[in-house]
Amino acid sequence: MREIIQFQCGECKRVNYGSTKDKKQKPERIELKKYCRFCRKHTAHKEMKK
Repeated sequence: MREIIQFQCGECKRVNYGSTKDKKQKPERIELKKYCRFCRKHTAHKEMKK
């Protein structure tokens, strides 16, 4: 079963992106480099807690 997750910018702490993942196969948190429109640059985005 896939769950909806949200990504938070590592610098400004704003929630910018959403996605889904299978928590049974990947229980660890995801960290991706994504574009933050508030910082106006690519930053590390981490999966937020529910």
